[in-house]
Amino acid sequence: MPIHPEIAKILAVIPPAGATPPDVTAWRAMGEQHVPPADERMPQLHAVDDAVVPGPDADVPVRMYTPVEADSYGILVYLHGGAFFSGSLDTHDAVARALAAASGFRVISVGYRLAPEHAFPAGIDDSYAVVTWIVEHGDELKWDGTRLAVAGDSSGGTFVAAVAAKAHDEGRDAITHQVLLYPSVDLDFDLDRYPSRRENAFGYGLESVALAPHNSFYLDGGADPADPLVSPIRRADLSGLPQALVVTAEFDPLRDEGEAYAQRLADAGVPATVHRYAGANHGFVVNFGWIPEFAAVFAEVGDFVNDRRS
Repeated sequence: MPIHPEIAKILAVIPPAGATPPDVTAWRAMGEQHVPPADERMPQLHAVDDAVVPGPDADVPVRMYTPVEADSYGILVYLHGGAFFSGSLDTHDAVARALAAASGFRVISVGYRLAPEHAFPAGIDDSYAVVTWIVEHGDELKWDGTRLAVAGDSSGGTFVAAVAAKAHDEGRDAITHQVLLYPSVDLDFDLDRYPSRRENAFGYGLESVALAPHNSFYLDGGADPADPLVSPIRRADLSGLPQALVVTAEFDPLRDEGEAYAQRLADAGVPATVHRYAGANHGFVVNFGWIPEFAAVFAEVGDFVNDRRS
């Protein structure tokens, strides 16, 4: 099917991507300017609280979303996207709220350190520190002790895969579900590695020519694309990882690598579900989650982390 008409309206006024790295300060500011005031953010939840969690080098900011008052909760750790150099607790606040409302889980969104100020693996280390902290402080968080999901979009999806693998390698198998929303799982940006990098190269928002420059801040900080923590699809053995939901977008240059990663998980014996959203582009969960066809992704994630099968 063609790109969704509401997305097409926006794409029609977006200039083509450049082949040089963006201005970090300006790009971050552009994202923040679309954030509504705190009292206007939807959906409304029982509580939204900012806190800090001890990290490997400094405290890690987090935002906790409690959907309703309850005796216990499953917990979902949310890792925002932004090509490793942008995005924040505020830019992705609406996604975290929607996930909390749809799942009934207490969502903990992580304000991990960004490139280029903080080199690899700072963001992964911060995210992993939050997951381990949750396990160690489950009682005070009212964690039910049985359901711990990690979810993220785009580069946040990369971190989800890295954190799940790191936890498994260290014998910390508390993570029960991983959700990767149009993830970047192969940071070798050769255009011929996946057909979607050429099929969806131009005109759909995220353009293939921009992949290398936008990720350059992360790669130039020591993130080697051959390292499985950087490119999770390079991991030799995917067995034993948490069950996965991988969401992709029809008109996304990253589509095929996400689907290939899900297939590799399945081949390793990991339950893996793939849902390609027709008519969608990269970033649709964040940018177009208000469109009914795409808002369904939140219910899908909610069903997945609650083990509700259709």
